[in-house]
Amino acid sequence: MPSPLVTVFPALERRFDSVSLGRFPTPVERLTPLERELGAGPLFVKRDDLSSPAYGGNKVRTLEVLFADARARGAREIMATGAFGSNHAVATVLHARAAGLEPGAILFPQPRSWAALENLRVTLGRASHLDVLHHMVLLPFAMWRARSPARVVMVPGGATPLGALGYVAAALELAQQIDRGELEAPDAVAIGVGSTCTSAGLLVGFAHAARLGIGFRSPPMLLSVRVTPWPVTSRFRILGLAARTSRLLAELAGAPDLALEKRDLAPHLTVDGSELGPGYGIASRSALSAIARFRELGLFELDTTYSAKAAAGFMARARTRADRPLLFWSTKSTVPLPEISSAELASAPPVARRWIRRAERELHAKGLIPATYANLLETDGTLSTDPRDAARDRHR
Repeated sequence: MPSPLVTVFPALERRFDSVSLGRFPTPVERLTPLERELGAGPLFVKRDDLSSPAYGGNKVRTLEVLFADARARGAREIMATGAFGSNHAVATVLHARAAGLEPGAILFPQPRSWAALENLRVTLGRASHLDVLHHMVLLPFAMWRARSPARVVMVPGGATPLGALGYVAAALELAQQIDRGELEAPDAVAIGVGSTCTSAGLLVGFAHAARLGIGFRSPPMLLSVRVTPWPVTSRFRILGLAARTSRLLAELAGAPDLALEKRDLAPHLTVDGSELGPGYGIASRSALSAIARFRELGLFELDTTYSAKAAAGFMARARTRADRPLLFWSTKSTVPLPEISSAELASAPPVARRWIRRAERELHAKGLIPATYANLLETDGTLSTDPRDAARDRHR
């Protein structure tokens, strides 16, 4: 299907390009079991975790635009940047070759988790060019050093106005689904915020959908649940990227009235930092509780770094606004990752291989493997710190 950006703004057809990586529109589902559990609703989920059978999640929409731009500039390689567990890096190495680009990554260490371990193995195994740093402070220099006429180096998360246009299109897609009667217009939309790209694009897209009367009479409140700390996920940064994105949209469409100011967007953004827990990449009590709840209700799997924290914020909002329609935007891929052999990791930089070995030992020693995350909660909802509890659960 053509991008909603083009169907809503036909002037973009000659000035906006993207490659086809995903299957859109992604489905919207009713979370009936969760409604009964929380006594709230109606509750919905936008399944962007299923955006591609190769690897889903929110990065697919962003990369469709950024890959097209890289090809237009004559690049043959494209590099993602981010932490060891970066979803953006995994999406890049799994999708770039379909767009005719060789994938690479510049990575730096993060707290050890199962999600980060799985992502790092795939990135190391499938990237054609790697630069593994000892600390994130080295990233700006590494990005500058890696750039060349034949290689594009993306900022973390692809968080640029061009990348955010992918989620302007996503917001319009949801608005069209509301118009078709697939769901009620939500009072609020809950989403995890890391690099800010997805939040910025949704803010702009919802604002324009409401202006045009597509799906919404007024923009929904965007509840951006922090999975990375301030100042990366500050309101100032989200609103700044959203305003720049709207200006780019106005320029491409040749319609100055499409440019929105921060003051136009700010009333529709709430940044929730209550679910961050100990920090980026570290499981929190509320995240583990969300994983357990989704499993018990037969819903899809959450991960501790991204989707579980966003789901915890979503459920907290549902409890306080029990009579309002609410939508959870699922942005972490639930598509199984490809198996990576030891041979594929043999040439990985030593610092990354050491991190993998230590992560495997540490996570298994603590019982922190996916099948037992939810079992680390005691019956009263507190977090068990005794690894023997998870070990017992693992062997049941």
